[in-house]
Order: sequence, then C-alpha cells, then structure tokens
Amino acid sequence: MDYGTFQGILTIIVMVTFVGIFFWAYSKHSKSKFDEAANLVFADDEQQKMSQDSGEQK
Repeated sequence: MDYGTFQGILTIIVMVTFVGIFFWAYSKHSKSKFDEAANLVFADDEQQKMSQDSGEQK
C-alpha cells in the first residue's frame, strides 16, 4: 500500500466520521438534549438569584 492509497482511505474515514457527527448533531433525537444543555447557563443564574433573594428576605 503506497502513501496515496493510505491518504485516500484516511480521507474517506474522516469524511464518514464528519457526516456521522453532522447527522447526530442535527437529528431530532438530540435536539432536546442540546436545548437543555444550552439553557443550563441561564438556569444557574436563576438559582443564584433565588438564593440571593431568599437571603435578603431573612
């Protein structure tokens, strides 16, 4: 096997991996998990506000 064949096989493997990750990321099954993960930053802020508000009321 020469170097050109090796590069061709490696290119195909990388391309198939990229297409697999692309379909996984944009599938409807993963959308709810990604939406939840995207909103974790805001959930943390809300929890901190609630704990600060309850601390001020005491």
